[in-house]
Amino acid sequence: MINDNPSSICKLPKAIKKEIKPLDADNISVFIKAIKENRFEILYLVTMFTGMRQGEILGLKWECVDFKNGVIKIDKQLQKEKKPGGKYFFSSLKNNKSREITPAPYVMELLKKQRTNQIENRLKAGSIWEDTGLVFTDEIGKNLPSITVYKEFKRIAQKIAMPHLRFHDLRHTYAVLSLKNGDNLKVIQKNLGHHDASFTINIYGHVSDDMKRKSSKHMEELIMSNLNL
Repeated sequence: MINDNPSSICKLPKAIKKEIKPLDADNISVFIKAIKENRFEILYLVTMFTGMRQGEILGLKWECVDFKNGVIKIDKQLQKEKKPGGKYFFSSLKNNKSREITPAPYVMELLKKQRTNQIENRLKAGSIWEDTGLVFTDEIGKNLPSITVYKEFKRIAQKIAMPHLRFHDLRHTYAVLSLKNGDNLKVIQKNLGHHDASFTINIYGHVSDDMKRKSSKHMEELIMSNLNL
């Protein structure tokens, strides 16, 4: 029997949307200076300027980097078994859908530099090199442990007096930069790998509100200019 008494229906708690804390323009400069010459400098920069998730950047393979066309294919992520001594493995993406992104040419140049660095490490390692095909590896070709990358990131965050900063905030930074740059919302959604644009705008709604206010101001200026007021 269906209970049609509203007062007796159990009300579910509202979902609390986590506050995002992307880097602003000033903090981006501070962060870039802080990671200069760091062993993970290129990894952090590529993450911030592509919006890739940590598992996606750590699982990126050279076969997915198309230098000729300036495209990166994101089709898997590197995960660790959730148990003591768990092994790393490749898994499908969060929404089970691969995507291609066309990052800024600067990002592709960073990846070329990373390839050169890796070739040098490979020559030094010699026979102990492990050919994993990964873009970001340790000195002998093995995958980078996510906890190592994260701990170094948090050390840098503490150093620049931003202890709240999380690795995932690099992804948020990319999204906010794209929105403020006026990029098409559908393109941003595709680049981030969200299942639809409404999900994207739900996360970054505060940015779109700011853009609406700026749009209103620009329209007002245009009206006044055309009316000679």
